[in-house]
Amino acid sequence: MSDFREEEKLGKLYDSALTRRLMKYLRPYRWHVVAAVSITLGVTAMEIVSPYLFHIAVDKYIVPGFNSTITQHKALMGLLWVVAASAGALLGSFGLQYAQVRIMQWVGQETMYDLRKEIFEHLQRLPMSFFDRSPVGRLVTRATTDVDALNDLFASGVVAMLNDFVLLFAMAAILFKWHPFLAFATLSPLPFMILLTYFFRNKVRNANRRIRTAIARINAFLQEHISGMAIVQLFNREWKSRKQFEELNRQHMEAYKEAIDAFSFFYPAVEFLSMAGLALLYWVGGLRAIAGTIPIGVLLAFMLYAQRFFRPIQDLSEKFNILQTAMAASERIFKLLDEPFTIVSPAEVWSLPSARGEIEFRNVWFAYTGGAAPKEEDWVLRDVSFRVDPGQTLAIVGHTGAGKTTIIQLLLRFYDIQRGEILLDGVDIRTMELQELRRLFGIVLQDPFLFTGTLASNVKLGTERITRAATESALREVGLGPFLESQPQGVETRVTERGSTLSVGQRQLVSFARALAHDPKFLILDEATSSVDTKTELLIRGALDRLLQGRTAVVIAHRLSTIQHAHRILVFHKGRLREQGSHQELLGLRGIYYRLYQLQYKEQELATPVGGGGPGYPHALPADD
Repeated sequence: MSDFREEEKLGKLYDSALTRRLMKYLRPYRWHVVAAVSITLGVTAMEIVSPYLFHIAVDKYIVPGFNSTITQHKALMGLLWVVAASAGALLGSFGLQYAQVRIMQWVGQETMYDLRKEIFEHLQRLPMSFFDRSPVGRLVTRATTDVDALNDLFASGVVAMLNDFVLLFAMAAILFKWHPFLAFATLSPLPFMILLTYFFRNKVRNANRRIRTAIARINAFLQEHISGMAIVQLFNREWKSRKQFEELNRQHMEAYKEAIDAFSFFYPAVEFLSMAGLALLYWVGGLRAIAGTIPIGVLLAFMLYAQRFFRPIQDLSEKFNILQTAMAASERIFKLLDEPFTIVSPAEVWSLPSARGEIEFRNVWFAYTGGAAPKEEDWVLRDVSFRVDPGQTLAIVGHTGAGKTTIIQLLLRFYDIQRGEILLDGVDIRTMELQELRRLFGIVLQDPFLFTGTLASNVKLGTERITRAATESALREVGLGPFLESQPQGVETRVTERGSTLSVGQRQLVSFARALAHDPKFLILDEATSSVDTKTELLIRGALDRLLQGRTAVVIAHRLSTIQHAHRILVFHKGRLREQGSHQELLGLRGIYYRLYQLQYKEQELATPVGGGGPGYPHALPADD
């Protein structure tokens, strides 16, 4: 499940270090940002000029025309010019804001694209040890929800806040310069609004923390229970799961209600203070207008300015929340991007243009935890040494937790060993380029993983040299010919997420076809036939015989009868290589392998007919474990 503490963390309202890193993503679009920021001055000018034009219309044309101090024609023409100027200001404001929004939304989408691409590329280069300790849901959140929060900041938050601040300061400066007394009356509610916004921000801040925590728990719960729905239904846990989800859902609802309560108080309170300021302006300004000390148009212009002044304040707290959420999201994203690449290609690499197929472990020690100096109890492999000649089939057996799968992960350099060496054709794999190393291997796992796409795309996995004909041939060779013929689209048959529309055996056969099509020098089979029935195993035996010819193979199996004809069998126990030799040699030792064989498979071998097959693959086909 997700680490909820990360979702609970609240970012500072402003963090200079995070801001500098965020600006790096705006750098490629800096001229667009400069243009959008420059437009702010034009937008502010358009916002300020309209009330002033209203003052001119009233004091220079409407009132004089009403009092007949100017001709009616002059009053109408002047009013017409003021109306035209006001319309021009409105259209100018519309055009400038339209351009500003378009520019920043474009910048926001581009930065989201760049950031998501960088996150995914970074995830692809991180070691397996990182994924061992990081829930998938949390990593998905970093590339989706957290990036969306930054989009809100880039696309609307920063420029909108800049517009608001420039407008507020410019308007306040103009009002105080124009008529200080009326300016004091107009802005008198401002200190109360600032205090109100401060308390509101803290309340909404806590509510948003609870909302984020609740939604993180809901996401984790849904991910776990939807993935494990078969177990939920099998053990009749529907009622229990519903009750748990109801509680999580209730926590989310209560957190949202807290935020709603805050908003329902804040906006009416700001409106009340705004109207109180206007009422005060009406009173003190009206008295002076009646006394004739200020023109009526000035009073009306101040009223319009007051309405425009308080409008951004209502939105200010929401923009603070956008900024704070973006800071918290950026902190989490940069924490992910700062994860080091502990498995990297060296600066100077050795190449194997034509690998012979030799594998050697020399005094290998490995632990998943503890760094360079693990504790004694943390070692998974202890002083392991063995050698596989080119073209040989090596089998690895042992109890669960003995270190069998670890051997494969170290060969593919998903993890680096703490001591010793792992060599391919005498070359330390740590001196090889990672992609070249892994390109030498084909692997078939016990639980095959298929991607959303087609049969062809799952066999090719993007390898351009594999043609459609080679893809279809590989699928037919592993026994999927009848299945292809039953599908109208053939190799282009759609495959859904994790291959859910295929049977377990069919998914395994596709993974065999994948290894066959890539024609690797080294082949790894990790319980590769445990998911297929006897009939299916017979179908793939011929393909495996051809696949194993001339290749070095490493086979992990719990069914000892499936590896009896391997050239050499390694027996692991508690992280150490305890026995090695052929099937008959190990039986003759009457040690660990002999006891495993006696306990698990002697009766099955007596009941199972011996079939044909090549020297690198089992002849006997036992019943499933």
